Amino acid sequence: MAATTHTVTNQVPPLVGYDVFAADRALCEAVERHIEPGVLPVAREELGALGRSAGSAQAQEWGAQANEHPPVLRTHDRYGNRIDEVEFHPAWHRLLGHAVAAGLTDAWGRPAGHVRRAAGFLVWTQAEAGHGCPLSMTHAAVPALRTDPVLAAEWEPRLTSYVYEEGLRPASEKAGVLFGMGMTEKQGGTDVRSNTTRAEPLAGDGEYLLSGHKWFCSAPMSDGFLVLAQAPGGLSCFLVPRVLPDGSRNAFAIQRLKDKLGNRSNASSEVEFDGTWARRVGEEGRGVRTIIEMVAATRLDCVVGSAALMRQAVAQAIHHATYRSAFGGLLIEKPLMRNVLADLALESEAATVLAMRLASAYDTDTEEERAFLRIAVPAAKYWVTKRCTPVVGEALECLGGNGYVEESGMPRLLREAPLNSIWEGSGNVQALDVLRALQRERQALDAFLREVGKARGADHRLDAAIKDLLTELADLEGIEARARRLVERMALVLQGSLLVRWAPPEVSDAFCASRLGGDWGAAFGTLPHSLDLASVVARARPVAD
Repeated sequence: MAATTHTVTNQVPPLVGYDVFAADRALCEAVERHIEPGVLPVAREELGALGRSAGSAQAQEWGAQANEHPPVLRTHDRYGNRIDEVEFHPAWHRLLGHAVAAGLTDAWGRPAGHVRRAAGFLVWTQAEAGHGCPLSMTHAAVPALRTDPVLAAEWEPRLTSYVYEEGLRPASEKAGVLFGMGMTEKQGGTDVRSNTTRAEPLAGDGEYLLSGHKWFCSAPMSDGFLVLAQAPGGLSCFLVPRVLPDGSRNAFAIQRLKDKLGNRSNASSEVEFDGTWARRVGEEGRGVRTIIEMVAATRLDCVVGSAALMRQAVAQAIHHATYRSAFGGLLIEKPLMRNVLADLALESEAATVLAMRLASAYDTDTEEERAFLRIAVPAAKYWVTKRCTPVVGEALECLGGNGYVEESGMPRLLREAPLNSIWEGSGNVQALDVLRALQRERQALDAFLREVGKARGADHRLDAAIKDLLTELADLEGIEARARRLVERMALVLQGSLLVRWAPPEVSDAFCASRLGGDWGAAFGTLPHSLDLASVVARARPVAD
């Protein structure tokens, strides 16, 4: 065949060799907004370095390799000894090592630590999302362990270390460790109070032996796990190390790895405990209360992770449309494609702004902000994670058939997109958690309303939406059946209020007109044509100034 038939034209160059952080204006502005001036230069420098790494060809190759070569379970060694180890591709370890070295497990003890870590997590997740699971759980284990000062003093320096060491050894011999979590069981799922795993106390203070199973235990090669089990005094929280202080392996039998839709680089497993040594964390019978702060922190990471997936998908779509020509011009210049891209960009920016606002509340850590988080975290987790899948799916379509091909990276994003809506409590759980806060904690609703009220008077559509929300909140009787509708509205009002305060007028105008004002269709690309859509798209284009 003649070589001339293979001349390549009108193909889009790969989106590579760029600073993922600097190219994201919404994220850069959020970092500047939420980090005090004295810390900001250091934060900018570290996030810029991470952003350049995330946009590099090397990191993109690591991400592809870690998913093309999923983890493999080795239950026994060649001699028949039980080892229960999971082998990962070297790319997995490189991704984790880079993330730990960038401080993505250290938020609780440094200035503006949560904003810096959330921004870094949003940036680095765009290189590969699966390894975010052990990063998230390691970060989130800190507040649960702090209920026991002795355990916290022993483990927190290892959890927040900037050193990643793979392999199973006693934690005391490692410069840094990773943590996992085990709550769900076959018979209960989210209903953890129905757990059947038993904890029998030993003579040593706070020491127990566990017997039972966990239906989902992610990152089983972590150094320690926080798990729930039934002690004599009720459901309690325990720390389960993989390796005991004397160097022997704890009883931790991995039955199999889950064959998942996405998240393929990460090992999710089923494990059996049979005389497994554990140390109690917190009081007997207060396991849910002990572990709930860990759950809240991982839920925030679900929001941040979904914002990251959306941002990467939108960046790829806009990049493609910037270079691809069709019907006599660039796609990005076509009014209808511009409408689609602007609509996607709005969703992405709203998710980013909300995620970073929640992270800043953790840093502020006042009674007002803690009350705000009790409603805002489950509401954001409900809505942002649900928006991720349609956003990524539409962005993939912007690339046409090229987006449906694995080499584009878009199918991996699409497979990953539903995950965060399921992990740490699916949609109904989040909606019910919001209702519980509304009914039991008046200060939480007051804090939420004060937050959205900061933007009142700036946009008539937002004002009308707040008024409608107040009417709906006035009647909480029989509200469970309409909980999703209510929580969706709360999340949209919160996003709208944040954008009105902090985003450029073209962004807030388009968001309020569509999401709050009702001038929107049932699919992306149905924004009012009179809006400044070109500016919205230009703002979201992944090109650093």
